[in-house]
Amino acid sequence: MAAKRFPVEAGHILMFARAVGDDNPVYSDEDAARKTEAGGIIAPPTFAQSSAQFDPDYFLRPKIGKPWFGSGKNPTGIVRSEGGSAGGGGGGGLHAEQHFEYHRPLRAGDVLTATVKPGKTWEKEGRRSGKLVFSESVTEYRDQNGELVITARGVGVRTERPVDQK
Repeated sequence: MAAKRFPVEAGHILMFARAVGDDNPVYSDEDAARKTEAGGIIAPPTFAQSSAQFDPDYFLRPKIGKPWFGSGKNPTGIVRSEGGSAGGGGGGGLHAEQHFEYHRPLRAGDVLTATVKPGKTWEKEGRRSGKLVFSESVTEYRDQNGELVITARGVGVRTERPVDQK
């Protein structure tokens, strides 16, 4: 869910901060940011998620002239097949958690490279949907010097079957 190369630009930081409603001057005002511990403009905590916008193959990104699966039920007539990536056995899947570990502030001017690897997997018995299968994906973001800047862990969960509507 991350581009292989992700340029971090001050304008993108500003737009992201505005989109999430955070008016902290450390994200937009170079003079104010210079006086902070960070010493300059930095990115908000969840900014690394926007790396998906730099990934031309991101599955939720529309492809010009091609049908795509967006965030609606069936926005372009594409219907998910049973047992697809949303979960096997007719169940469903969802994004359950996201964790970010910052090894240093993410700064305007950084160019990140992302490496994605699988993390832990575990199961739990659900009350209304059978077995729940949790799986973790770990993305390491390194800067232009190869320094580890962010470790992001996403957790997804699949259900064994559709939720009982009781």
